[in-house]
Amino acid sequence: MVHVLSIDRSIIDAIVAHARRDHPDEACGVVAGPVGSDTPTRHIPMDNAARSMTFYEFDSMEHLRVWREMDDRDEEPVVIYHSHTATEAYPSRTDVSFAGEPGAHYLLVSTREPDSEEIRSFRIVDGVITEEPVRVVEAGVDPHAVQSYMFGQSPATVDYECSGR
Repeated sequence: MVHVLSIDRSIIDAIVAHARRDHPDEACGVVAGPVGSDTPTRHIPMDNAARSMTFYEFDSMEHLRVWREMDDRDEEPVVIYHSHTATEAYPSRTDVSFAGEPGAHYLLVSTREPDSEEIRSFRIVDGVITEEPVRVVEAGVDPHAVQSYMFGQSPATVDYECSGR
């Protein structure tokens, strides 16, 4: 069975912008979607706690908070992404060892070329890497269906503490 990652153009653009912004460090984050839908709808840029040009690591507190929040919203990590700043968009041995979500698409963006991006997606299950096609969807239906949240990177902060839950 061939998996295809269908992802909205606006989310891809937001991921690429995040990768460019954090360059030369690797950027990382998650795109959440409704459980079981395989549809990435909510972009969550995260901090690379390693602040490294060669690997990424989610901040443990942020990781916990984001995964809890997805739980509360009946979402799951549909896409886990990070950038490679000097190499091609292909998972490294470290990436494979960190891949703990067998159902997720692992999206890699290479920012080694200043004016073009290489974007590739993979499944990583039990250490086995399988590349899959990426289908970029133009969202003409509802521009508000896809939201991108920036944590601590813009003045428009989102406070989840008072979401009424």
